[in-house]
Amino acid sequence: MNAKKRALGKGLSALLDDSGVEPQPVYDVEKDLLAVGTIGKVPIDIIEVNPHQPRTDFDEEALNDLAASIKEQGVIQPITLRKIEDNKLQLISGERRLKASKMAGLTDIPAYIIVAEDNAMLEMAIVENIQRENLNPIEIAMGYRQLIEDYKLTQETLSERLGKSRSSIANFLRLLKLPGEIQIGLRQEHISTGHAKALLSIEDPKTQLEVYQDVLAQDLSVRELEEIIKQLLSTEDEEQKEQPKKPKATDHKEYRELRKVLENRLNARIQLKNRTNGKGSIVISYKSERDLMRIAELLKQ
Repeated sequence: MNAKKRALGKGLSALLDDSGVEPQPVYDVEKDLLAVGTIGKVPIDIIEVNPHQPRTDFDEEALNDLAASIKEQGVIQPITLRKIEDNKLQLISGERRLKASKMAGLTDIPAYIIVAEDNAMLEMAIVENIQRENLNPIEIAMGYRQLIEDYKLTQETLSERLGKSRSSIANFLRLLKLPGEIQIGLRQEHISTGHAKALLSIEDPKTQLEVYQDVLAQDLSVRELEEIIKQLLSTEDEEQKEQPKKPKATDHKEYRELRKVLENRLNARIQLKNRTNGKGSIVISYKSERDLMRIAELLKQ
């Protein structure tokens, strides 16, 4: 068991003993010419996609580039398959190569064929993809969570299995606490992982979404976002100290609506700081001296 864990931590190459193996003919479903542990050409139409594949987003332009390369040079790195029932082979790793090969019009693809039980297949696929593929942060986080849930692992144990620090794994898992809209933005690279980590410091999901929209609208950098959140959290702390009672829901709604009106008018980040005595202040954020002059001209109108 321990030996198996160590092997998985090193990727699929540690599981494959291909020394001295000669390439075989194209896989024949009826004759089953390819033995387990060998490399050979496999007809694409008998390959089933791995249901545990952690990658869910595929860049079409990158796939087109890979397909063009495959047309010219063929598939350089074999995909990895396992034998299943009904004369089928199931993909463990290499879905990008498989998709691109189909786009390139290939009818077969070089592959490793191995034996893998269902309870080990998910771990193998995720480990292989994390090591070899450019997964987005949410895909990595979902892969980590699935490993933890399916194998009843602690973050510490998972870090040992994957050769990653526990803090790194914890930071990825925290991304799954963000609202779905923000997770989609991270997957589609509308924001960076740095933006996402900064947004996690805000506890209220509604406020997270509002600040996220500000990031998109104003193209805020991570540093700018962190400064805004710092000011926001500081304001909340002051309000908690000065206001023994929470504001009414209607007041809170009016406060946010007024802030949005001002932001739309000035196209800038606005903070309204209320105090219990009815006084307060308006903070207008600007990104540059030029932006400040633009806001000043709007205020003169």
